[in-house]
Amino acid sequence: MLAIGSFLSFSVNPIARYPVIVGPTAGGKTALAVELAHRLARSDQPGQIVTADAYQIYRDLTIGTAKPTIEEQQGITHHLIDLVDLKARFTVHDWLNLANPLIESLQSNSITPIVVGGTNLYVKAFLDGLFEAPEPTQAIKAQVEAMSQPDRRAMLGKVDPIAFERIDGADLRRTRRALEVYLQTGTPISELQKQWEHEKTSRPQAVLVGLDWPTELINSRINQRVKLMIDAGLVEEARAIFDRGGFGDQSREAIGYKQLIAHFEGRCTLDEAIERIKIDTRRFAKNQRTWLKRLRVRPGSIWVEAGNRDVQDIADEVVLMFNT
Repeated sequence: MLAIGSFLSFSVNPIARYPVIVGPTAGGKTALAVELAHRLARSDQPGQIVTADAYQIYRDLTIGTAKPTIEEQQGITHHLIDLVDLKARFTVHDWLNLANPLIESLQSNSITPIVVGGTNLYVKAFLDGLFEAPEPTQAIKAQVEAMSQPDRRAMLGKVDPIAFERIDGADLRRTRRALEVYLQTGTPISELQKQWEHEKTSRPQAVLVGLDWPTELINSRINQRVKLMIDAGLVEEARAIFDRGGFGDQSREAIGYKQLIAHFEGRCTLDEAIERIKIDTRRFAKNQRTWLKRLRVRPGSIWVEAGNRDVQDIADEVVLMFNT
């Protein structure tokens, strides 16, 4: 195992480098972040975790979002979880408005931020700025809103095949957004986003740390994670929220809850809902792989084969590569 001192270059001043961890769902990102933070805790430059997850920001969405428990946090401070109630709408703009001053504050106090990306859009926006598309008119918004999701998907497949492949068929928000942009501009959103892909890196002190997993292994881990979530009480957690009418339009789209809502509404059996959670999570992991390919080209990024390796071994490799 590497000496603790080899990790100290993660933080010294506000322009020092710090890690931004990405990887597939169920791939051990949080465990790695906690391990790195523990190593920093033994120095005079402790680490704290900044979560970049679009659903862990919701209070009460706990089990299904894999929000780290008190035990899993292991005494390490975690920021940007449990921020808003379930009825709130929360965007990447909102997250950036919280994350940017938080990162600055941590570094100015000699604390190393360890950013953990559950939502790759948040990570991309954090690293390279936020892609800005023209705001659609109210008429266009109403037109897209009035369409059924199958009709939206059919239209998107014709006007923007690349976005069609990138966006999960069950993702209402992103499907609507892609169509709105096309109808407003006449240009596919995937074409407009190319300018974002080639922007100069705007946050060079952030070192991207990516965890690579073979597809078959991560799919197996996903299936096991869903089983553990069910055993931990996911159905009961979702049912309690549903019964009190707690879900909002955005929070009800979270994987694990959306499928159980369909069961609670009588549209499928519990077994079918659980199987759907596994399928949709594996599909989400496939979508993440597309994002990770886009992130991989970032200069100076570190990519580690995770497999089923011990988290301390992975941390050793990350530290070595980070300081090379």
